Amino acid sequence: MAPNSPTAPADATGSREPRQPAGAGQPRNTACSPQPNAGGSPRPGKAAAAPAGAWAALLVVWVVWGSTYVGIRVGVESIPPLAMAAIRYLIAGAVLFPIARLGGGRELRAADRPGLRPWLGMAVVGTMLLAFGNGAASYAEQTLPAGLTALLIATVPIWMVLADRVINGQRIPPVSWLALIVGAAGVAILARPHGHGAVLPVLIVLGGALSWGTGSVLAGRLPAPSRPLLGSAMEMLAGGAVLTGLAAATGELSRFDPGQVSGRSWLALLYLIGPGSLLAMTCYVIALRRLPTASVSTYAYVNPVVAVGLGALLLGERLTVVTLTGGAVVLASVALLLVNRARQARSG
Repeated sequence: MAPNSPTAPADATGSREPRQPAGAGQPRNTACSPQPNAGGSPRPGKAAAAPAGAWAALLVVWVVWGSTYVGIRVGVESIPPLAMAAIRYLIAGAVLFPIARLGGGRELRAADRPGLRPWLGMAVVGTMLLAFGNGAASYAEQTLPAGLTALLIATVPIWMVLADRVINGQRIPPVSWLALIVGAAGVAILARPHGHGAVLPVLIVLGGALSWGTGSVLAGRLPAPSRPLLGSAMEMLAGGAVLTGLAAATGELSRFDPGQVSGRSWLALLYLIGPGSLLAMTCYVIALRRLPTASVSTYAYVNPVVAVGLGALLLGERLTVVTLTGGAVVLASVALLLVNRARQARSG
């Protein structure tokens, strides 16, 4: 996430580089890499030469996107989850769009005016990542701990590998098959100790992760602006609009009473809009442009660790041995996928 953070970059799975970041803060916070020459791509092997500001940007992505799971958990205490996610992305998108639209030189702005086809492409990505992906995580966090939700969302790179096989016919090497098996075992461990009452929210989160992973792979095949931040703003606006429709269809909008929202939930929503979406998304794009993709992709397993730690520290979430074991297995699977992909990129 969170879906908030978006998720692991698509190249971690072996797919083609997508043309824009898919996600804004998510669960994914989560996200796909921009196309290689969209504003200057990171060059593998240049990590040592990268400026300190790029590493600081990556640190923001690690911490802030990990913390958005805690922000969601606090927000849904008194704000309906789908309505909260809709407000988050509509406001963040409305702020980011005019800024991103004016970014770049005059020639780039003239050539990169978003028409109908890019809007449709970003609407598909925004729906799958933000509406279904982040919306699922927000809904599930009404009952699931923030740390557990983050660990389940960490399976996104696993779903990306499978989606890349189905959509693009990408071969899955033996090491990736091993990672998939390990990841499935980790999910089974995480889901097992929570009883029948938690089965549905766990499935909802996994369904959201599946949508996020599939949307991330599709992003590489859809028309998109060449400026990553502009594509992200369009995704937020489209995803926020779909979330608004879902909130209306489920009756959340009619039940939403701003006067009944607690102060801490309002603060959580402001945090999700500002640092969780606008700041972290900007830092993510900066990191992608100036650091090797393999370095940036580490957020896929750093974010859940941050979420688990902050959930325990700030919300008093109990860390059981089974949850920690299952989470460690899932993160090991994700790390194996990303490291194998980085090795393939260096050799190929």
